[in-house]
Amino acid sequence: MQTQEPTVNISPDHSDRDAPPGSSGLTNVEATRRLAEYGPNEPAPTRRLSGVAEIARLFANPLVLILLVASAVSAWLGENIDASIIVTIILLSVSVNFWQSYRSQRAADRLRASVAPTATVLRDGSWQEIPLRQLVPGDVVRVSAGDLVPADARLLDSRDLSVQQSMLTGESLPADKSASASDAHRTTGPEAVDLIFLGTSVVSGTATAIVTGTGPHTLFGDIATRLRSRVPETEFERGMRHFSLLILRTTTALVLFILLIGIVVKHDPLESLLFAVALGVGLTPEFLPMIATVTLTQGALRMAREKVIVKHLPAIQNLGSIDVLCSDKTGTLTSGVMHVDRWLDPAGAISQRPLALASINSRCQSGIRSPLDAAILEAAPPDASGCVKVDEIPFDFERRRLSVVVSTPGDARTRLLITKGAPESVLAICEAMEIDGQVKALDPAARAAAAEAYRQLSADGLRVLAVACRPLDVRDAYSRDDEAHLVLTGFISFADPILSDVSEVLEELRRDGVTVKILTGDNPSLAQHVCRSIGLGEDRVVTGDDLEGLDDAALGHVAEQGALFARVSPAQKNRIILALKHRGHVVGFLGDGINDAPSLHAADVGISVMGAADVAREAADVILGERSLRVLHRGILAGRRASANMMKYLLMGTSSNFGNVFSMAAASVFLPFLPMLPTQILLNNFLYDLAQITIPTDNVDESYLRVPQRWNMRVIGDFMLFIGPISSFFDFLTFYVLLRFFHAGAVMFHSGWFVESLATQTLVLFVIRTMGNPFRSRPSRALTITTLAITGIGVSLPWTPLAGALGFSPLPGAYGVFLLAASSAYFILVDVAKRRLVRRHGL
Repeated sequence: MQTQEPTVNISPDHSDRDAPPGSSGLTNVEATRRLAEYGPNEPAPTRRLSGVAEIARLFANPLVLILLVASAVSAWLGENIDASIIVTIILLSVSVNFWQSYRSQRAADRLRASVAPTATVLRDGSWQEIPLRQLVPGDVVRVSAGDLVPADARLLDSRDLSVQQSMLTGESLPADKSASASDAHRTTGPEAVDLIFLGTSVVSGTATAIVTGTGPHTLFGDIATRLRSRVPETEFERGMRHFSLLILRTTTALVLFILLIGIVVKHDPLESLLFAVALGVGLTPEFLPMIATVTLTQGALRMAREKVIVKHLPAIQNLGSIDVLCSDKTGTLTSGVMHVDRWLDPAGAISQRPLALASINSRCQSGIRSPLDAAILEAAPPDASGCVKVDEIPFDFERRRLSVVVSTPGDARTRLLITKGAPESVLAICEAMEIDGQVKALDPAARAAAAEAYRQLSADGLRVLAVACRPLDVRDAYSRDDEAHLVLTGFISFADPILSDVSEVLEELRRDGVTVKILTGDNPSLAQHVCRSIGLGEDRVVTGDDLEGLDDAALGHVAEQGALFARVSPAQKNRIILALKHRGHVVGFLGDGINDAPSLHAADVGISVMGAADVAREAADVILGERSLRVLHRGILAGRRASANMMKYLLMGTSSNFGNVFSMAAASVFLPFLPMLPTQILLNNFLYDLAQITIPTDNVDESYLRVPQRWNMRVIGDFMLFIGPISSFFDFLTFYVLLRFFHAGAVMFHSGWFVESLATQTLVLFVIRTMGNPFRSRPSRALTITTLAITGIGVSLPWTPLAGALGFSPLPGAYGVFLLAASSAYFILVDVAKRRLVRRHGL
């Protein structure tokens, strides 16, 4: 893969000499000046429209532009009232749309800012945590294992630094980096040993570096800019696009049909155009973007109260769709708070030797700090050995061990290598063992006894580390090749208490259609013990070795049937997730480790925690305030609530609303006058949309929350095909009654039809909002008040002083009786059809 050289954007007067090693770094004043000069440290800054531009975008809707032109023509012809009404309705509609979307977008931005990545930077002589976007060229930064590299930078100092650069180079293995002592033959690409780059992550070690490029002026910034316009669609966004295209095609055909009919029956050309465009507006869900934004943001705010932060709003839909959740057991099934349980020699007897060596290893290492290290240092007495660190062989997920090389007091001729790690990994490189200070051969019988000792600890539900050592000659550097011919000194076991409520939460997740699969790097005996203790009851354990020989098809079957996967590597976790997705599951992955980023990207919903490594939090779609299955379960239910309320708006727009618009189009064919004036259609549509802006606050049926929810265009299409004609039937019944029994002229027909249309298409929301009995499902107070108030306003208009200006006249009392009876019958038939559709689709 070819790569482009990064842009080093420090100008001559702002060179590396501004902040040499040991200096106080930049001052905050100078950093502020440079931030204004170079811009924020964002590789592809989000293009956010200003308020004025957003309003202009709403007015740029083709149907709105046609209405504005038509209103201008009306005013020119002397129809000032009609022109004023059209403009007023357009202004009100755009204002409501803009204000709701603006408030929701600001709320979503605040949520994302709360989990924005930070960088450790030297400012005014002290190390500070600042938002990553505020870094500037010349800043001195510090990075360690688990951090994202915050910008393009040149290393000033490093210790055992390895960086994952696959995003830039495509190379899967980490690259070793170190500060260069010479400028000779220096390159400026990812292969440079002394350069680190934005978009990469630190796998092991620590370093300080000076920033040479930020934001778009980085190697990753150039890539991000080129790819910015090609972000993959989520399932939610794809469904929204398909729905919008369906409505656009229907609207275009309808407008052309009405114009043709107007020409054939010789209606007034301007009125025919206005009528056709108004019908197009009536069918077009112009509030859909606003309703979608408000619904998803309301869901995000509700989830934030449950300690679940959503970084990308469309992820809410996917969160509610999860039917398989993959997670590690530590911190999910267990508390994640480790304490040392016991320390044993290879024969299983109590011995201080492994704890003493492990404490030196944990104290000297500069790589990943795990809870096990904290537990070791807490349990071990103060270090009095006098050992000094010489070198380190960092941990990686293939070896599953970490080694340090130390010098010991009084012995200048040798060094001591101390290794700790997974028992299988350490035992495999040992050829002797130490018992009571005596070194003995690790023959097959002794090796089997040692293996049985740690397996028994694992079977008791304890995590186990093996500790080994060997003397080495004095030399400049040490490598993984030195991890051989070791002496096994023993084992350290750790207790990690099982969470008290985990069995209950797992049962709730099962009840709500979410299958939990445990993917852990721990050994099978320990994982099996924990799962049995919480009632997961998994007798079969699939190990990483079992997965190695499986092709993708076989892996998919095993991944679907199994629930416990032990001793799996990060790459194997990724394979399991992809296999589950290939079999049609919506997969969530809960991870917080350095190497979890690929799996977080691969899952439909990547989930991490506040305390996770930077690279994991950045890769995730959802961040949990605390690592808890109960918190995540509440987040899944909140996602389903948001999904349900979004679906209500879509079902309304494609059923009763579509039926009413179709009825108007059909009536224009045989009526000697327009069935409703253009201004009345626009007013009807505005009031109808206004009644639905509180849908995001609505309650959701418990039955809906019990099942994973996915975007289903077939349901939307069937509602249009089955509910729409029922609406049209009652519309035609209203036409017949107005013309046959009330002998209605144009004004009375417009009034009666306006009242019936608005009342039925608005109040039917109480039927469509639930898949069950509408009398047993209580709507939210806000939705009830808004819907009833808007209906009341619309029905009363023919009796108000505005009636004349709007083209209405009072209706006879007998029509009110008909309206009540017809509306009741309509709601009953809609409920019957809805229940049949529910059974048909298994909703």
